[in-house]
Amino acid sequence: MQARAFVRGLPMSPRKMRVVANLVRGKRVEDAVGMLELMPKKAAALIAKAVRSAAANAEDQSGGDVGVEALKIATITVDGGPIQKRWMPRSMGRANRIQHRTSHLTIVVSDE
Repeated sequence: MQARAFVRGLPMSPRKMRVVANLVRGKRVEDAVGMLELMPKKAAALIAKAVRSAAANAEDQSGGDVGVEALKIATITVDGGPIQKRWMPRSMGRANRIQHRTSHLTIVVSDE
């Protein structure tokens, strides 16, 4: 049985999120959450919350038959979200564009 969790519009660059996502891909849910809680990165807290949500979705969909200890992260994908563009004034009347990137996170957990 599979369960999914989607988080959209996370205020972090997809490139930074993928570094953490690659570390937990394919791991058991308990191991992944333990790793993420000890990681000193902002992305780790965001991904850990989504992993817990996917595990809770699996437990809810199965009616309590599937425990967290049986679940494994089947897929985890980080896609780019909308980019907020800002302008920073520079010298001599110029301006540089600042891009505030966001991410969409999709996690699928499975008991197989």
